[in-house]
Amino acid sequence: METEITKMDTMMAPQISELERDIIKEILNIGLARAADSFAAIAKDKVLLKVPDIKLIELKELIILVEQYADTHSIIQSDIKGDFNGATLMLFSDEHVVRLSEVCLSMLNVQKGELSVMQESLLLEISNIITGALVTQLANILKADIYGSPPKAPKTNIANSLKEILVHNPLFKPLVFTVITRFTHNYKSVELPLLLFFDSNTLLKMLETIRSFDLGKNSLKERDR
Repeated sequence: METEITKMDTMMAPQISELERDIIKEILNIGLARAADSFAAIAKDKVLLKVPDIKLIELKELIILVEQYADTHSIIQSDIKGDFNGATLMLFSDEHVVRLSEVCLSMLNVQKGELSVMQESLLLEISNIITGALVTQLANILKADIYGSPPKAPKTNIANSLKEILVHNPLFKPLVFTVITRFTHNYKSVELPLLLFFDSNTLLKMLETIRSFDLGKNSLKERDR
């Protein structure tokens, strides 16, 4: 098994060209544009979402990265299932929660600390909107049968929550997209980190579909109509 994993590690990265990375970013940006429109309805102002980075990282690095947020952020997880296997994690700091509560729930004098039922419901709804819109667009563009599971707020260590997705695939090498969700209200902006990751099999499926695109005749937006 170690030989197989080593072989996978050495083969995965060279298979992704810069053009293919750009295409994956564009696909995600199309999905995020739709998600931004949906999010704007509850944020009551302009919403901008972008995909600034794509990188392949080791499983242990992913868990370390997520655990860095565990003590300071409320983490909302939504699994992606079907033809693709992955998840989204939205990371809300106390400051994020206060600002979102003021803007979306019209709450006054919001105190930092444990989430109220209403606040947790808001975070779940935001994650549901963004993940749902993103998954729908990915399914349309890549002609894949995928869906997002209802979001949840893990009550245990986040690494334990992710194990159900991660450890059952011995060749798992996550493709991680770091997304900054920015929305503004009354000229004040809030940035919400979002981690979107897929397993290596999903990456290969994405590349297979991308390589089948006739880029000389059809743009991604044309395929999405």
